[in-house]
Amino acid sequence: MSTPTARILIAAMICLHAALVTAKNSPKKPVAVAVLDFSATDEELKGNGANAAALMTSLLSTDDQLVMVERAELSKVLAETELSLSGTVSADSAIKIGQLTGAKILVTGRMFSSGSENYLVTKVISAETGRVFGQSTKYGESESYNTGVEALAKQISETISKKATDLLPKAESPEERVARLKKAVHGKKLPKVFVSIPEEHLSRGVPDPAAQTEIQKTLQDVGYPLAANSESADCVITGEAISELGGRREGLVSCRARVEIKISHKDSPNEISVDRQTSVSIDLAETIAGKSALQEAGARLGDRLAVNLSR
Repeated sequence: MSTPTARILIAAMICLHAALVTAKNSPKKPVAVAVLDFSATDEELKGNGANAAALMTSLLSTDDQLVMVERAELSKVLAETELSLSGTVSADSAIKIGQLTGAKILVTGRMFSSGSENYLVTKVISAETGRVFGQSTKYGESESYNTGVEALAKQISETISKKATDLLPKAESPEERVARLKKAVHGKKLPKVFVSIPEEHLSRGVPDPAAQTEIQKTLQDVGYPLAANSESADCVITGEAISELGGRREGLVSCRARVEIKISHKDSPNEISVDRQTSVSIDLAETIAGKSALQEAGARLGDRLAVNLSR
């Protein structure tokens, strides 16, 4: 092999290695996390559950790979739906809380004492896959619960990082998603659908309805005929979509979107069903983050509609 050729090959290998290392170490997309109030069975610890959860939220917010759901918003949403803010959370409840808050991962906790030791036990629960990973620590009677929460915050960050593939589902390609939905409605009657979901970003106007477009595209790709107006449709989907700025950190912007819909059928005019979805997205630009959050919420609603509207 000639010297010039060898040098070129060596240079190419070095560049390839550098590219692979960069890709491996490149930051992952931040994930939305919600911390529920810790439960406490012992009388002397009962007043610390909410404070411990608030401290945990603050500590986890320093992790660049996590975007925390605001505690006030979490309380408001769960109060509206009468879901418990503390204690044991089932897989079904976790999925529901994820739909309502945009959280991909939930953190629950329990505080109790045994002898001269106090214990903190937490669970990291996927709102998407249902997988659960536990952590625990203890602290002495003379120590503050802050000590235990700080130790657990580190464990939780490590768990989310190391178990990401278990906590978050593998991303589907558009083709895989459509194929899955088509299989679910195979052989069923697909009604003609009209969709109208105006939307608003609270700090600025939006040029086009991302959630509505995503729902329409999903239904169309699966095989549903779309109507130009409500009068010619077998099924009418109306609603509203709102996105808002969640926060800014190190050049990244997080936005939260909420889409609410009502579904009515021509053959059952007196019956209305409802659904809603909240999503969180992160980007460099607020407009893109808001649109992405609306699009994701629309896609998740589209998944459910594609299956539920078939007869």
